[in-house]
Amino acid sequence: MKTIKTNSRTTFFTLIFLPAIVVILFLTVYPVLNTIILAFFKYNYLSDERAFIGVKNFLTIGKDTVFQTAFLNTVLFSAVATVCEVCLGIFLALLFYGEFRGKRSFMITVIFPMMVSTMVICAVWKVLYHYDIGLFNYVLRTLGLKPVGWLIDQNKALFSIILVDIWQWTPFAFLVMQAGLSSIPKEVFEASSIDGAGYYRNLFLITLPILSSQILLIIMLRTIDTFRIFGKVYALTQGGPGNSTETVSYYIYREAFSYFNLGRASASALYVLVVIFLIAAVYIKGIMKEEN
Repeated sequence: MKTIKTNSRTTFFTLIFLPAIVVILFLTVYPVLNTIILAFFKYNYLSDERAFIGVKNFLTIGKDTVFQTAFLNTVLFSAVATVCEVCLGIFLALLFYGEFRGKRSFMITVIFPMMVSTMVICAVWKVLYHYDIGLFNYVLRTLGLKPVGWLIDQNKALFSIILVDIWQWTPFAFLVMQAGLSSIPKEVFEASSIDGAGYYRNLFLITLPILSSQILLIIMLRTIDTFRIFGKVYALTQGGPGNSTETVSYYIYREAFSYFNLGRASASALYVLVVIFLIAAVYIKGIMKEEN
C-alpha cells in the first residue's frame, strides 16, 4: 500500500513538472545542440543554402584578425572590469560597515545604477561622453584642457565602455560583500582587537580570508557576464572606431545578422561557450576548495 502511494506521488509530481522541464530543455538544450550542428555548416538563412564543411568555420575564425581583435578586447574588458568592480565592491562594503546616520539613503544611491536598464544607462553615458556637448568635455574645457574623444578615439573607446560597466555593476559586488560582512560575528573583531590587532591586520588576516568564498563568487559571475558583453558595445560604439571595441558577442551578432552566416556565428559562439565553461570550472573548483 505504501509503495503504491509513493509511486502515485512520484507520478503526480512528474506530471506537474514535466511541462516546465520540456520548456527549459527547449530553451537551453535545443539552442546549444542546434548551434553545435550549424558550426559545421556553411549556412545562409536568407538563401537557405546549407553545405557541410566540417571544421572549416573553426579554422577560418581562428585565422580571422577581426575575431582575434574581438577576443583580445573581450579578455581585456573582462579582466579590467571584473578587478575594478570587485575591489570597489569590497571598498564600499567596508565603508558602509556598521551603522551611521543616512546609511539607507546612501545605500539606495549606490545600488541605483544596477536597477536601471542597460540601454537607458548607455543613452545617458553617450550624452556625457559626447565630444561637443558632453559634460565630461565641458568640464575639461572649463579647466583649460583639451576635450577627449571618449567614444571616437581608438585608444580610449574600450576603456570608456569599461567605465560604464564598472559604474553599473559595482553595486552588485558591493551587495554581495555587504551580506558577507554582516554574517561575520562582531565578537571575532572584538577578540582580535583585544589581542592588539589593528584595522589593516584585521582586514587582511580575518575579514578578507573569511570573505574569500564571496569574493570568488563575484569574480566568477562578473567574469562570465563581462565576457559576453554586447549591449553596451552595441549602444555606444557598435564595435568602432575601427574594431577597437569589437567584442566576441558583437562579432557573433555581425556574422549572424549583418553577413547572414550562421555557420561562422555558431562556431564563434562555441568558442565563447568553451571559454566560459573553463572559467566557471576553475572558479567553482576554487569555491569548493574554500568550503572544504
